[in-house]
Amino acid sequence: MHVISFRTLRGFAIKHADSLAPLKSWHKIASKSTWFGLTDVRSVYPHADTVGRCTVFNVGGNGFRLVVQIEFKSQVIYIKKVMTHAEYSRNAGKSWKKSCGC
Repeated sequence: MHVISFRTLRGFAIKHADSLAPLKSWHKIASKSTWFGLTDVRSVYPHADTVGRCTVFNVGGNGFRLVVQIEFKSQVIYIKKVMTHAEYSRNAGKSWKKSCGC
């Protein structure tokens, strides 16, 4: 998979330093993966969920939420939003839901 863009992950990690290692790990795994559907994603990330056209990953021991749009046919992942678990729980940054078709 081609992940666009690591810069978003790095920017989030500047504010939340404890997120850098798990986000880097996610990026490394996702970049080396070939996923053709949610079943493939869940073979690596069993708690990944679909929200509209997006997939939400629990990252860093459930401390962070990573929202991406996966284009399985072209093998491209677009990072939409990274949030803390607390931000996700209180629906912060609702704009990501619009971009996911919700």
